[in-house]
Amino acid sequence: MSEPQGTEGSTRRLPVVETAAQPTGPTDPSDPTGLTGQETPGGDSPPPPASDAAGGRAGRFWSARRVPAGIVALLLLVVAGAFLYDVVAVRTGRSALGWRRELARQLAERPLDDTWVRVGAGVAAALGLWLLLLALTPGLRKVLPMRRIRPDVRAGLHRDAAASVLRDRAVEVAGVQSARVRMRRRKARVRALAHFRELDDVRTDLHGVLDDAVRGLGLARPPTVSVKVARPGRKG
Repeated sequence: MSEPQGTEGSTRRLPVVETAAQPTGPTDPSDPTGLTGQETPGGDSPPPPASDAAGGRAGRFWSARRVPAGIVALLLLVVAGAFLYDVVAVRTGRSALGWRRELARQLAERPLDDTWVRVGAGVAAALGLWLLLLALTPGLRKVLPMRRIRPDVRAGLHRDAAASVLRDRAVEVAGVQSARVRMRRRKARVRALAHFRELDDVRTDLHGVLDDAVRGLGLARPPTVSVKVARPGRKG
């Protein structure tokens, strides 16, 4: 390869400068390597996601239960306010309200085995058990927790949305005329109508397609799939 000629006929050797590849994205001044936020060398694909163990346990979502809490708080406020008003009225020289005198008389005269005492005790016990059940259970049964691939991110999928995905995948199978999906936390029940092909063949294809669809949902606890295939009924 000939060297470039100068303007005066003399030759000059151009210096060879070796340059390193520069990153294409923004760099972080605090990172001495200059590779913050860049792709990993040796491939254009992003790094694989972290495993479930790295992301943490995907537990159920807890409901705020604002309506039950608001009702209980309102009832306690009304009862406490009524008793406080009556006590203050008695302390200021006024007579007690009629309902409190009647309540005190009924509690003093009625025996413990009285029917109304038992009914009141049963209602209070049932209300207390209901409140304990609300406090100890997560709620939000219609939200299915998804696998956690990041420790600071939680995701959930509504059961109706999951059922819609399975139904759309089911009707794509050859021979399936319509399908209904009933999604639960542990099991997905699929009822399909096949207007041609053998029922066993349609059932086998449905199992394969729906198993793949359930795995593709990314749920922390994939439900088992139960498939029932039948012929459509005669019209008229």
